[in-house]
Amino acid sequence: MDAKTGLFYVFALVLLFAAFRVITARNPVHAALYLVLAFFQAAAIWLLLKAEFLAITLVLVYVGAVMVLFLFVVMMLDINLDGVRKGFWKHFPLAASVGALIALEMAAVLMGGFRLSEARKPAVLAGQAAAEFSNTKELGKVLYSDYLYPLEIAAVILLVAIIAAIALTLRERKDSKYINPADQVRVKRGDRVSLVKIKPTAAAPTAAAAEEKA
Repeated sequence: MDAKTGLFYVFALVLLFAAFRVITARNPVHAALYLVLAFFQAAAIWLLLKAEFLAITLVLVYVGAVMVLFLFVVMMLDINLDGVRKGFWKHFPLAASVGALIALEMAAVLMGGFRLSEARKPAVLAGQAAAEFSNTKELGKVLYSDYLYPLEIAAVILLVAIIAAIALTLRERKDSKYINPADQVRVKRGDRVSLVKIKPTAAAPTAAAAEEKA
């Protein structure tokens, strides 16, 4: 067994342990941290498979953005999940059976895909040195040529989701302070700041003038 195979088994074992702890940890913060660990192990396995773009994307998007957001939300809400987890071990055998079935189905599909990719690899690398091959470049070519329309449809769906989230957040409610964005855009300096001219120096009042004022 070479070093690459050994690292794969190490990362896979840690990944399985972290995934198991995600669903068994009582503290939701600990569960979120175990999920972060699982993402890191999956990224390491992708690096072993020479899919560095997917590995970096997983770390940046899921670990750096999504999981950090989940962690902050869980810590701020302080959710008590003891009542939700009461029937966990009662339904665990059924859930484990369904999970094992799904894992076997995914393994059957992925193993067939691996065989096809291994058979197709010499044709992909024909006339190109292995050191110059970049799967990120090839992924970009496929994404923006064969799957251009699905990519544009996904972008439009995400744009609609962003607009809907902003619209729902900025709607006028009685229990929240509402600011009209159009009023914010039309505001000018004169509406916010008023300049007052003040003499830099002033003569000290005399004693007679002070008495008169008194």
